[in-house]
Amino acid sequence: MAIADLFPAPDGILSLSPKSKSDLFEMLAAEVAARLGLPKDDVLEAILAREKLGSTALGRGVAMPHARVDWLESPVAVLARLTHPIDLEARDGEPVDLVFLVLWPEAASEGFLPALSNICRVLRDNQLPRQLRRARSASEALQTLQAADRPAP
Repeated sequence: MAIADLFPAPDGILSLSPKSKSDLFEMLAAEVAARLGLPKDDVLEAILAREKLGSTALGRGVAMPHARVDWLESPVAVLARLTHPIDLEARDGEPVDLVFLVLWPEAASEGFLPALSNICRVLRDNQLPRQLRRARSASEALQTLQAADRPAP
């Protein structure tokens, strides 16, 4: 799945201010629940269940909490930029300020790993996280992310 399909323009948050890891996950769950009309506890439970298996922090200040769930019909992704980095137990010890939340329907599990891999692939470019951190709006951040997914001419 292309990043443009996974992260539609309105789904970016550039001023999330969690004080802790649990606060971050609560805020993300509330955001997704409000957008989809789902119980916040269901969303939070899915995020926390995956996080219990190990940190979803990728390093270099980036995290990708993700989960497959049976109560979704289509994938949901949210890009969040934190106002202050928080510790998510990344291997490199760097606090996280960019978060890519991905929730995927269990019924369509074949696309899940390629979608996560695609996000990781575009994040390998050291410039992309810097550009996302400098974006002045959610729309600009998501356009930057989507542009990184396009092949070079």
